[in-house]
Amino acid sequence: MKTLYILRHAKSSWDFEELSDHDRPLNNRGRSDAQLMGEELSNRGITPELIVSSSAVRAITTATLVSRELNYDAESILVNDKIYGADRKELLEVVHNTPTEVDKMMLVGHNEAISEFANMLSPEHIASLPTTGVVALEFNCDSWYDISKENASLLFYDFPKNYK
Repeated sequence: MKTLYILRHAKSSWDFEELSDHDRPLNNRGRSDAQLMGEELSNRGITPELIVSSSAVRAITTATLVSRELNYDAESILVNDKIYGADRKELLEVVHNTPTEVDKMMLVGHNEAISEFANMLSPEHIASLPTTGVVALEFNCDSWYDISKENASLLFYDFPKNYK
């Protein structure tokens, strides 16, 4: 069995016009929502063996804040440049390249691709992921290369507004 947690980065700030899109930080709400979702995932007993994040500042910061709540070493977050600007097929390629010995992984990325990716794999329709929204899917297979909608189960779909 393989379990994939698909997480959209938290709310970013538009206060720094001089920064590129890639370098935009989280705003205060984004920081608190990332911590909140990390706490909620921890309450569910979520323990990813691998967290893979886009190289964008807002994604890495989201991954770091969530990882702290999951007792996952933030230094172990794998930053993958391919996730930033990726489409759903490129995200699938990133997941396909996950080592077989990893059974539970979290992928941190961006909309629209991250929502399209979740829907490509989920047997149930997922609305567009809001910031810091997470989809958990379990796959009845032994290799990341074999994950598909046909062998998937939706475990949950959650987001910060469920707790406010």
